Amino acid sequence: MSAGKRPTGPATLLVIAKEPVPGQVKTRLTPPFSPAEAARLAEAALADTLETVLTLPARRRAVVLAGAPGPWLPAGIEVVPQCGGGLDERLAAAFGACAGPTVLIGMDTPQADAAALAPALSDTAWDDCDAWFGPAEDGGFWALGLAAPDPGLLRGVPMSVPDTGAVQRARLIAAGLRVRDLVRLRDVDTAADAAEVAAGAPHGRFAATLARLTGAAVR
Repeated sequence: MSAGKRPTGPATLLVIAKEPVPGQVKTRLTPPFSPAEAARLAEAALADTLETVLTLPARRRAVVLAGAPGPWLPAGIEVVPQCGGGLDERLAAAFGACAGPTVLIGMDTPQADAAALAPALSDTAWDDCDAWFGPAEDGGFWALGLAAPDPGLLRGVPMSVPDTGAVQRARLIAAGLRVRDLVRLRDVDTAADAAEVAAGAPHGRFAATLARLTGAAVR
């Protein structure tokens, strides 16, 4: 798809990501994978996610990045440096730098396709809706959309714990927001996660990378 033919939409679409550096990403994949192999899987997941983003309707597309861009970054994706601090602060800052409806997703769900995100990116996504919430199987969340980005909705939410998603969603409700849910997805954290996600999205770069590393075809 050429840059001129990319679909437009009402929302900004952000991907929160880390540069796929061995030893700094997907550390829970080690073992059974080496740090270098875990980084290759992280890069593949990020590349799949960004390629999907290019096909989705958005008025702006950006990766909010910790680190430096690499060959995995396609044309048409803006790079925004992450701020310092905990994940709640980094997410809050990403939203705080945006105006108007904004949808943020992670790099750990390469199976997230157009259908999974369509409700939050349609022309009517924000009719009678203030927030979109994408729950993750591990208790976190893989997507968050806000009609009016407010960093205070994220600051102080405990991240990477079993009830992160529940606390974040409750924070939205307590603020009086009308919340709608996206489909529940599984993050890639462990080798078991990787196998299940690849099986569910067998035609992506992530599945192909996992197959090369394990010597097993993804079905």
